[in-house]
Order: sequence, then structure tokens, then C-alpha cells
Amino acid sequence: MKDLIEKINAEFENFKSDAALQLEKGNKAAGTRVRKSALELSKLLKEFRKVSVEEAKK
Repeated sequence: MKDLIEKINAEFENFKSDAALQLEKGNKAAGTRVRKSALELSKLLKEFRKVSVEEAKK
């Protein structure tokens, strides 16, 4: 679970930096990366929820 949380944090950092580039400078490539990061974050958060529920049942 610790590894999963580290992956989520790393992906969120990528999301924040690329979102800032898109917002402040209108960088279209950063927008593409932000959307990709959003999808990856969604997958990771769903996995976190699954693992968290399993841990809570123990």
C-alpha cells in the first residue's frame, strides 16, 4: 500500500506541474500530459480504494 501511495503522489506532482504549464503558458503538449495524468490518477485511486477496503476488512 505504501508503494501505491508513493505512485499516487508522484503522478499528482506530474499533474500539478503540467497543469500549471498549460494554465499559465497555454502549453498544448502539457495539456495532453495533464489529461493522461488524470486518467492514470483515476486508475491509481481506484486501486487504492480497492486495497483500502481489503485492509479494512482484516
